[in-house]
Amino acid sequence: MLNFSLWRQRVSDRAAHHRVWVLAFPMILSSLTVPLLGIVDTAVVGHLASAHYMGAVAIGSLIFNFLFWGFGFLRMSATGLTAQAFGQNDEHAIRTILWRSLLLAAILAFILLLLSPILLSIALHWLQASAQVEPLAAEYFHIRAWAVPAILMRFVIMGWLLGLHNARGTLWILLLVNGLNALLDIIFVVYWHYDVVGVAWASTIADYAGLLLAFYLARKQLQLYKINNAPKVSWITLFNGREIWQLWKLNQDIFIRTLLVISAFSFFTAQSATFGDTTLAANTVLLNLVLLLAFALDGFAHAAEALIGRAIGRKDRLQFKTDVWITGLWSVVSGVLFTLLFCLSGHTLIRWMTSITAVQQVADEYLIWLIISPLISIWAFWLDGIFIGATRVVILRNSMIVAIVIYSSVWYLTTAWANHGLWLALLSFLGARGLVLALSYHWIERREGFIVG
Repeated sequence: MLNFSLWRQRVSDRAAHHRVWVLAFPMILSSLTVPLLGIVDTAVVGHLASAHYMGAVAIGSLIFNFLFWGFGFLRMSATGLTAQAFGQNDEHAIRTILWRSLLLAAILAFILLLLSPILLSIALHWLQASAQVEPLAAEYFHIRAWAVPAILMRFVIMGWLLGLHNARGTLWILLLVNGLNALLDIIFVVYWHYDVVGVAWASTIADYAGLLLAFYLARKQLQLYKINNAPKVSWITLFNGREIWQLWKLNQDIFIRTLLVISAFSFFTAQSATFGDTTLAANTVLLNLVLLLAFALDGFAHAAEALIGRAIGRKDRLQFKTDVWITGLWSVVSGVLFTLLFCLSGHTLIRWMTSITAVQQVADEYLIWLIISPLISIWAFWLDGIFIGATRVVILRNSMIVAIVIYSSVWYLTTAWANHGLWLALLSFLGARGLVLALSYHWIERREGFIVG
């Protein structure tokens, strides 16, 4: 346990605060470009002649968001492994992690392309698209599918750059992808009238432009850290069976964890729909604000990934402890600020997002859940970053399984409370994640510690 004077000494370390913000600020900005792109997509399609176009883009985007969010493990594993190699000054390992992770991304992209017709059929059946929307959604999907290799490999390079503490590189990549996507949306749809096809091609072209920039930045990064002087990665090293299996095991556990997160939020949306269209719309408004919170807090989680990984690679216990406390401090500060924002301006934010009076009234009724959500969810976001940086992903997976069980149990016990019960279940899920990870952190520190040797 830390005494107060030692804790105060660590949190007053200005250099440590600077390290956190150098990484967190670009990641917060880059994360916020994602919802802004969604607004542009909705705006350009929303002004077309038929609502069918908006429905097609919404369904197509939902399918791809599900796939790509699920494969976000490629970024997470690359960050944790690279940060540790960076801390060890192991230039050969840094290069090997990049190429081996890119190889895995390419293999997964090839498999997804082969399975894309089956995935589309399942998704359209599950989402029950109308006869007018289904062919448009399929057309959108077939074009966007060609972007899969670019997106998965971009995930790897972004994670690799973050592991080397180059958060600005990831910011530039996302600014290019989302900025170019928005510009091409306007050109293809508003001026050239390509409708759904235009939206799909805008995204696909932007994704490959982002990959080109990612490769350029990776090359610059290799030169910056003089990694070009390290021994070259041979094919034998790259295809080392034991190393590939360890990389897959690492990614597999993060993949399971991510799928459970997606399932939890998908279940929330599906259950919201059973309460009627108005409640579904109100929950969507509130959930979008929760996701805005998640994007902001992810900046500190990403900083924790890179800082913790490097400290473990260096076997620097003091830096590890300091980085844990500083990232935790700023996560808590952010959570408190968001709670104040939602408390003081929640009604205004709801009215900015919808002009429908009935939806506003229902959202106001459940606003209290949004207000308390930051103080409950910050712990899971922050500790996620620590465990990813430490590559202790089995604990991440297991904590998510426990949280899902608690989520299901709370919902089963509170179904009579209708939407209030659903919100209680969701916040129980978020709180359980943080609690299990906190207990796991304490248990590891009491035993061998995160830094062994």
